[in-house]
Amino acid sequence: MPRSYSLFLIALLSAGGWYFTKGPGAGKFGEVLSSIAKGDYGQIGQSQDGQNPPTAGYGNSHPQPVATTPVTSTPPAPMFGGPAIRIASFNIQVFGDAKASKPYVMATLANIIHNFHIVAIQEIRTKDDYFIDNFLRTYVNVSGRVYNKVVGPRLGRSVSKEQYAYLYDTSAIEVNRNSIYTVNDPDSLLERDPLVTMFRVRGPPPEQAFTFILVDVHTKPEKAKDECNTLAQVYQAVRRASGGEDDIIMLGDFNEDDKHLGDLGRLDGVRPVVRSTFTNTRQNNQEDNIILHQPSTTEFTGRWGVYDVQRFNNLTLNQALQVSDHYPVWAEFSAYESATPGRVAARNLGVRTQ
Repeated sequence: MPRSYSLFLIALLSAGGWYFTKGPGAGKFGEVLSSIAKGDYGQIGQSQDGQNPPTAGYGNSHPQPVATTPVTSTPPAPMFGGPAIRIASFNIQVFGDAKASKPYVMATLANIIHNFHIVAIQEIRTKDDYFIDNFLRTYVNVSGRVYNKVVGPRLGRSVSKEQYAYLYDTSAIEVNRNSIYTVNDPDSLLERDPLVTMFRVRGPPPEQAFTFILVDVHTKPEKAKDECNTLAQVYQAVRRASGGEDDIIMLGDFNEDDKHLGDLGRLDGVRPVVRSTFTNTRQNNQEDNIILHQPSTTEFTGRWGVYDVQRFNNLTLNQALQVSDHYPVWAEFSAYESATPGRVAARNLGVRTQ
């Protein structure tokens, strides 16, 4: 039998970085969940608004011509009319100093970000604590739109460490500053512990605005099948810890297609948004997805896609691979909370058998 999965929910942060608490033990798991639900854990997981990081350049290279035809910085109009937001997931392959030394790549990445209201990012690899701040200031926010970020700790069981991040358009989205935490497993069943954050759409009255929790994930390719089984338990744990929020959206690089998500794909009502579609740049594999509980998240409009970096930015295949070996995947949601939410957070989600 597989080992039981003891989840510790970690969320102590300060302006200087992430500070961890040790979990109270598997026997007190319920107390940890209760504490999270009451807001006892967690501070802002990003630099404070208005806090200016040290100015830093990106490498020593000289600016190079932008080898793209920039896409419009305005998100495409919703298909079904009415206010809507687009949530994306993007594994920006080895997003770090080497990529930042190529301004044309960074400019392309900024153009891609502008197509979405929130982007969950995987595979940030840098020792620079202000890497994302500099990316936002130098490339993303020069358009006039202002994006902010939630950045997680450096994670990984090997020498190679990665960070998760959420970049979000501040005119459309706000973050719950007490909701940010990392799900940690002391049994090391996951290579990288998911980053959890609650968001709300700006614009509608707060009591009517779509509120949701994102869970950013990146499995280890060699252990993807086992990790997808573990992520089923992560999904359930985050749902129980949500304080009644029913819209739990897990997104990222699962390193499995929609038909091979293991226990995660067998949770009652839980469905992958991306189906039978390649998500990598070479267009021969599906690895990335957005997972939601269909009966609860009725705000999902049914519209989703894989953003074709090569075609939409007029790139050659080689140029597109310099951006990433993954394409972003996205889904569209109503800006308004569903009138008939499926508040089932207290109910244990079962696993479908095949």
